[in-house]
Amino acid sequence: MRARGAQVTDIVILVVAADDGVMKQTVESIQHARDAQVPIVLAINKCDKAEADPEKVKKELLAYDVVCEDYGGDVQAVHISAVTGDNLMALAEATIALAEMLELKADPTGPVEGTVIESFTDKGRGPVTTAIIQRGTLRKGSILVAGKSWAKVRLMFDENGKPIQEAYPSMPVGIVGWRDLPSAGDEILEVESEGRARAVVDWRKYEQEQEKNKEDLKILEEKRKEHQEAHQKAREKYGTLHWKERSFLKYQEKKEQKLLKPKEKEERDSPVLPIIIKGDVDGSVEAIVDIMNTYDASHECELQLVHFGVGDVSENDVNLAETFHGVIYGFNVNAGNVIQKSAAKKGVKIKLHKIIYRLIEDVQEELSFRLPCTVEENPIGEASILATFTVTEGKKKVPVAGCRVQKGQLEKQKKFKLIRNRDVIWKGSLTSLKHHKDDISVIKSGMDCGLSLSEEKIEFKVGDEIICYEEKEVPGKTSWDPGF
Repeated sequence: MRARGAQVTDIVILVVAADDGVMKQTVESIQHARDAQVPIVLAINKCDKAEADPEKVKKELLAYDVVCEDYGGDVQAVHISAVTGDNLMALAEATIALAEMLELKADPTGPVEGTVIESFTDKGRGPVTTAIIQRGTLRKGSILVAGKSWAKVRLMFDENGKPIQEAYPSMPVGIVGWRDLPSAGDEILEVESEGRARAVVDWRKYEQEQEKNKEDLKILEEKRKEHQEAHQKAREKYGTLHWKERSFLKYQEKKEQKLLKPKEKEERDSPVLPIIIKGDVDGSVEAIVDIMNTYDASHECELQLVHFGVGDVSENDVNLAETFHGVIYGFNVNAGNVIQKSAAKKGVKIKLHKIIYRLIEDVQEELSFRLPCTVEENPIGEASILATFTVTEGKKKVPVAGCRVQKGQLEKQKKFKLIRNRDVIWKGSLTSLKHHKDDISVIKSGMDCGLSLSEEKIEFKVGDEIICYEEKEVPGKTSWDPGF
C-alpha cells in the first residue's frame, strides 16, 4: 500500500513521531519514496509532548540518507502537532514551495487519466472507488475503464463526501457508477463510448484467460513429461521379463503401496485452518492476503485461504465456511444479527477486527489452537549417586543407589531419569525411596537417601545423576512470524 502511494504521488510527506523516532515502517516508507524517485518533506509530529526530541529524529534519519536542511541537506523538516494544529500551515507552505521549485504541472485538457487508490462496495451506491486524477478533467457522464471494469460516472464526491461536478488533476475524488469493483492501483483511462469500454474490458479479460490457459498448459506439459518418463522407466524395468514375473512384481508393488496408505492418511490428517477474509476496501484485503502469503509453517498446520473479498459478511460466506469447516475474518466490516445467528447455528466462527495486526494475531492464535500440545519436563530436584550396592528382596537382588540431593527435592510419586555423561540412560518411576531405613515420599536438598528403579536391569555407576521431574502439557504455538 505504501509502495502504491509513493508511485502515485509527486511529493512524499514523511511523518515521524518526535517521541518514538525512526521506526521500521519509517525505513520502509523512505525506501518506497527512493524507489519511486519522489522527493520527501519531513513532518516531525507530536512536538507538543514533553518527551519530544525532534533533533534526535533528524540525526537518526541521517543513517538512511535523509539529510535535513539543518544538516546541509535538501529535505525540509517541519515540527508539527496534529493534536494542537501547530505548524500545519507551515507544512502546507513547505509542500507548495517544493512543488513550485520542481515545476509540477498537469494538463487539465484531453482524456482523463488517473489511479484507483481504494475501492469498496457501498450498500446504497454499489461499487465505489477513490481515485487521484493525474490528467484531464473528470465530469459526470464520463466513460472510464480501470483494470477489468468500466464505469459511466453517475456521481462524484470530494474527500469530505460533498458532491462535485468536476475533478481536476491532483484532486482526490470518489467515483460512483462502476459495473464491477476495480482493484486498488489500477490505472483509470477515459474512453469515448460505452461500446469502446466494453470492448477494452472484454479484451483484457480475454488476455487474462489466455495467460491462464498458457500457465495451465505449461503445468499439463510438465505432468505429461513426468508420466512419459515414469512409463519409459517402467518399460525398461519390465521389458525383458516374462509376463508371469512382470505380474508378480506389479503385485508386490501394489502390496507395498497399500501398506503406505495409512501413513499417507496420517499426513492428510494433519491440522488445517481454512479461512475466509472480508474487508472494507480492496487495499485492506490486499494487505491481509499479502501477509497470509508469508505463511511458512504448513508442516505444522496448513493454512487454506478459501475465499477473500470486499464487503460485509454474507450468508454465502457462512455457507462456504460451513462447507470447509473454516473461520471468517472480517476487517472493518459488519455481520448482521441474522448472519450472526446463522453462523452460530452452523457452528461457524466470525471474528471481526478494526486493526490488521489484531486480526493477524487472532489467526496465529487459531493456528496455535489447532496444534497438538507439547510435553515439557520441569525439574523438581537433582541428586548425585555416591555409592551403589544390592539388596536382597526374597529371591531377587535389587540394585540400589546411595544418593545425596544437590538441588530441590526428590518426590517418589513423580517421574525420574538417570543421566550418565550427559546422556539419558533411563526414564521411569521409583520402586522405593528410603532415608536410613525409613520409607519416605519426599527428601530435601542436602540429605542422603537410597533409591531403586522400576527397571531392575539398569546398573548404577558412581557419578551418575538422578533427576526428579514432572511433565506438563504446554499448548502448541505456531512458528509463523508475519514480521511485526
